[in-house]
Amino acid sequence: MTRSKLTLTTAIAAVGLASSLAFTSTAQADYPEQDIRLVIPYGPGGATDIIFRLISQEAEQYLGESIVPVNMAGAGATIGSRNVLESDPDGYTLLGSHDTIALSKLAGTVDYSYDAFEPIALLTQTINIPTAHANHEVQSADEIAEYVRENPGQVRFSMIPSSTDHFFWAQFFQEAGIDMADVRLVGYPDTGEQVSALMAEEIDFAMFNLPSGGSFFEDGTFRPLGIAHPERLDSLSDVPTLRELGIEMDHSTSRGIFAPKGTPQEIQDTIADAYGQALENEEVRSRIENEFGSVVRFLAGDDYLEFLDENEAALSAAAENIDFQN
Repeated sequence: MTRSKLTLTTAIAAVGLASSLAFTSTAQADYPEQDIRLVIPYGPGGATDIIFRLISQEAEQYLGESIVPVNMAGAGATIGSRNVLESDPDGYTLLGSHDTIALSKLAGTVDYSYDAFEPIALLTQTINIPTAHANHEVQSADEIAEYVRENPGQVRFSMIPSSTDHFFWAQFFQEAGIDMADVRLVGYPDTGEQVSALMAEEIDFAMFNLPSGGSFFEDGTFRPLGIAHPERLDSLSDVPTLRELGIEMDHSTSRGIFAPKGTPQEIQDTIADAYGQALENEEVRSRIENEFGSVVRFLAGDDYLEFLDENEAALSAAAENIDFQN
């Protein structure tokens, strides 16, 4: 090839590259131009589904396009997460999920965790609460360890295998100085079954939160034993935090938005800004806090990445005490 032809070819390639970059930049600047699909890896009607729908309905006003929730339940929330994992990184498919992403990896259900996605923003945290039935002699969480020592092998804790409460109890036992060999973990398929079991006094303790246990706390059927959060909850202001009781742990269901790996940063920022503005709406915040027993906690960018790193490290430490085969 002559030098003149080589120069011409190089010039054409440069123009093509510049045009491609310009097109990509323009496409990102115009984002979004169509509806955005938000995959929720759970069935309709639960706290996760309702919270994401509530915030997304407000966020779409700042995007100028609809955010369409798509429930994709099954396989421990991994059908939905895998669908997003394999979607194009164009900003038109998002995942609304929580700690289950890391839990599934630690339990060996899937081979990916948070870092397989682009984390957009943390939105809310639902604070978890160790709970007893009203007739139980234990009055607060700091009495559980002594009760176990007095009744080794007889104290029954409910959990959904490999779910949030499974990890909650593993971490609680570690922080409270309880040997897992001295307790009985009783598995249930869902929260409803756990509620029924505690109500029937078939178990001693369960982990609930305000969406699942609030009405039972209010009518006295169940007793909240401590709040796994740095601050007390307004609706349970007389219940101390676990830290106040000498148990150094916080635990919550932390819900956030994720995008497929490779989604351009400009698109990530646009989505995060819309959700951040949505959470400034006082009516939205009030419903999140009063109806769903959750706290608004918006983190984006490096702050969210740091949060997820710390979250996964805590879950990994708890997982060392869990036999996922049983």
